Amino acid sequence: MFDPLLVDLSRLQFALTAMYHFLFVPLTLGLSIMIAMMETVYVMTGRTIWRDMTRFWGVLFGINFALGVATGITMEFQFGMNWAYYSHYVGDVFGAPLAIEGLMAFFLEATFVGLFFFGWQRLSRQGHLAVTWLMAIGTNFSALWILIANGWMQNPVGAAFNPDTMRMEVTDFGAVLFNPVAQAKFVHTVSAGYVCGAVFVLGVSAWYMLRRRHVELAKRSFVIAAAFGMASAASVIVLGDQSGYALTDNQKMKLAAIEAMWETEPAPASFTLFGIPSQTQKVTHFAIHIPWVMGLIGTRSIDQQIPGIFELVEKAEHRIRNGIPAYDALERLKVNRADAEARAAFDGGSADLGYALLLKQYVEDPREATDQQIKDAAWSTVPGIPWLFFSFRLMVLAAFILLGVFGVSLWYTAREEHAPDWLFRMAVLALPLPWLAAEFGWFVAEFGRQPWIIEGVLPTFLATSHLGVSNLIITICGFTILYGTLAVIEVKLMLKAIRKGPEIADVVDGLLPGAVEEPRHALKPAE
Repeated sequence: MFDPLLVDLSRLQFALTAMYHFLFVPLTLGLSIMIAMMETVYVMTGRTIWRDMTRFWGVLFGINFALGVATGITMEFQFGMNWAYYSHYVGDVFGAPLAIEGLMAFFLEATFVGLFFFGWQRLSRQGHLAVTWLMAIGTNFSALWILIANGWMQNPVGAAFNPDTMRMEVTDFGAVLFNPVAQAKFVHTVSAGYVCGAVFVLGVSAWYMLRRRHVELAKRSFVIAAAFGMASAASVIVLGDQSGYALTDNQKMKLAAIEAMWETEPAPASFTLFGIPSQTQKVTHFAIHIPWVMGLIGTRSIDQQIPGIFELVEKAEHRIRNGIPAYDALERLKVNRADAEARAAFDGGSADLGYALLLKQYVEDPREATDQQIKDAAWSTVPGIPWLFFSFRLMVLAAFILLGVFGVSLWYTAREEHAPDWLFRMAVLALPLPWLAAEFGWFVAEFGRQPWIIEGVLPTFLATSHLGVSNLIITICGFTILYGTLAVIEVKLMLKAIRKGPEIADVVDGLLPGAVEEPRHALKPAE
């Protein structure tokens, strides 16, 4: 029998390191593209202000990149150390994208980051611009492989369980690469990173404008951040809708839990704007519904139903019962791999083997499970509904607020008149929002998958290493202290660089040849 505390601590440790690491990832994604855009303008116009902008924001990118790499390496080791059975069970599938990410994307990214910082005097303008774009592409390419691996955990396509090796093995690598869930997650996550980068540039530029410092750099940065952020925020909302649509086919329970949809409603289903879900009472109190909206979002139709939690639990119970004979056949194959009858029985029910494994949290041998234990296992497929319900709505609320911030900022920049100070204060106050939205989004994605570490294939409680509880507590405390220290260092370095301003990037003596005089832009702080 598994130790619930061991599993919870293993999940907590990975959640802490993953969510901390993801504080740096979206800013790296967003800043890399914006820096490349700024340098493109510099190369096209020869105006030194755009070169100064590229170098200044590049310094902040470099600080963030270094911390992202340091915190990301830890996660690679956790798979083998804290989740040993998971690594054994699906390593043939999960390891390939991670290996490609490390060998190709990471080294591509890291190489061009180095060339970006040390190539200003050694490369031509066009050569350095190519390096900057390759750095940005490498950064985004790195995220692609990570999200392919994560998308496979959400929707395990292109692989099958081999009873001879007792592992999942790749049957169609193309299906793994072009997994619709992975592709939807990639574009949505990258767009969220662009929003983080845009808000960061917008907020820091607004801070300069309020203090009447580095105004020429700040106002141009503010303009490009407003335009880039507006497009990115709209993309996040549209692509988030597409990501939610993917749940309808692949993760029905997660979708029902996000909506606290207990009963299957007549099509098209309504969207619950607000409510207080009770998982013990199995009801949502004070629910405010918007007719049709969930049906249109979830099915793109007005005649297809979205199954509710009660219906999905019944289906899970059926799959558990169907998986028990497959488990029995697998046990017989362990004794005699040549047992043709057992292999035929396993092939007939192998798709439901993972559901039978859910019983191991109640009984050592799933074949000995009682009806009540089967029912309990079926209800264990329901994740924490209140957590998902409110996290999802807070994420969506933050996204629409950011869309409004970018919209107002873009409107004032387009009018080419004095911008009021309240606009800049609003931009500064909006700084935490994209990170909060991103963390809520990852929480919904990962917590909503529970009790599965691989959806429908491997329960989370079976995936952990046989570590002692004391070891996990010590390492969690150690990581908390280490990451807390790194957070302080990150914030201090960022604030120091921002206070110093563009001069911190002045590592090149003199001006590059061909610079031309800068025209003044219409956006100015109000007197």
